Amino acid sequence: MKRRDFGLLAGTSLATATVVRPAQAQSAAPDATLLTTTLTPMGAERAGNADGSIPAWTGGLVSPPLPANQDVKVHLFEDEQPLYTIDASNMAQYAELLTPATQYQITKFGMSVPVYKTHRTSAAPQYVYDNTAKNAVNAKLDPRGGRLGFTGAYGGKPFPIIDTSDPLIGGAQLIWNHLTAWFDYSDYSSFAPGCVVINGQLILVAATAASSIYPYYDPNGSLETFDGYFSKGFYSYKAPGSVVGQEVLVWHSSNVTLNPDIVWTLLNGQGRVRKAPDQAYDDPNPSSNGISSLDESSGFYGNPSQYDWSVVGKREMLIPYNCNKQVFSTMQEMAGPHFIKPEYMRWEKHRVWVFEAKLHPGIHNVNSRRTFYSDEDTGLIMLGEGYDGNDDMWKGYMNTNFCIPSVPGTVEAQTMTFQLQTGDWVINGVCGYGDINNEKFEMSFPPSLFEAQEMAANASF
Repeated sequence: MKRRDFGLLAGTSLATATVVRPAQAQSAAPDATLLTTTLTPMGAERAGNADGSIPAWTGGLVSPPLPANQDVKVHLFEDEQPLYTIDASNMAQYAELLTPATQYQITKFGMSVPVYKTHRTSAAPQYVYDNTAKNAVNAKLDPRGGRLGFTGAYGGKPFPIIDTSDPLIGGAQLIWNHLTAWFDYSDYSSFAPGCVVINGQLILVAATAASSIYPYYDPNGSLETFDGYFSKGFYSYKAPGSVVGQEVLVWHSSNVTLNPDIVWTLLNGQGRVRKAPDQAYDDPNPSSNGISSLDESSGFYGNPSQYDWSVVGKREMLIPYNCNKQVFSTMQEMAGPHFIKPEYMRWEKHRVWVFEAKLHPGIHNVNSRRTFYSDEDTGLIMLGEGYDGNDDMWKGYMNTNFCIPSVPGTVEAQTMTFQLQTGDWVINGVCGYGDINNEKFEMSFPPSLFEAQEMAANASF
């Protein structure tokens, strides 16, 4: 159920780019003691902002662990009312807090933004904090280019203290923080639906039983035993009927020059497991009716090597946050013609890192550049825009999160891609569909579940 693999990626492979260029020399190792003083253990500013609209981080929202196989979703902040709501009539007053895509959706499609009190719920286990402090000193971007990956990090945010002295270093650190963001070591979702909304009509295109482990965060592992694949997911398709029985196994690498990403598929009518063909990057997502590319889930998904990433800076912005109501809702309840209905959204003011992706020389992608806004506490991209070859904004990206105190963690709930010209959009994530409820558990899986040989052994020939 991990955010990057929400059932819209059947039959894909994330190939490694071969064009590289040297990275600039990284600065001296940052001072990891800052993570116990002015910064949080994950590298965000510990203090609140000047007017108090962003509070200080005081440990996040944490509760005792739950027994294995128990649903971990919780209701949260349901008695709170919006502080104010932004729409086309007052958008100019709040423009500096809104991304260009959000402003576009307000203006063209009538979206409204209900703004609530900010809660800094993000937290992680102590072992993740301890590893993050080690990573601050030891993690290194690939010397041929940070877009290719990193080494020397394990079990925590790889780059908690962003190097802003060189934009290309800081930008690469931010995209890898997003891709490897803390989610838990393992999880299981019984029914994770993915939908498109075309001409205002909601269509279920894929729903999976999703099992995931994150070897990078194995509490019993270490940097020495880490095999280089930060996540491994096994997805069994449950709906619609045309894809029932298909299976996908996905491995994601922390350094695509050392360990390429790998996808294996079991397709209906073939009865055998195959490595997927080299579909990647801006190939149209086959389950999105052409609305989104393979690399657009979660704002950005998969292999980041096509782009040079550069940090712009940090600023206060309104972003979706603590949207726990969504995980108790259904797609039919939430989805409007052009976006999630505002009564199912919760926006809060947080500090975000702004960073850009521009195509590496000689590389082609339908998005010539992209801008992303990642939450300083979690490292997750929350909002973004994609620009075409004429440098016109044509895609918008939005991710919501929800807080799971028993993990603890504040993790992705829904991921959306908007085609801004047509108003059509893609949504997939943690919620129900009709009378089918999504259940999310912490699970213990046999390692063989995430091996292609096991997948093949269970296939029908």
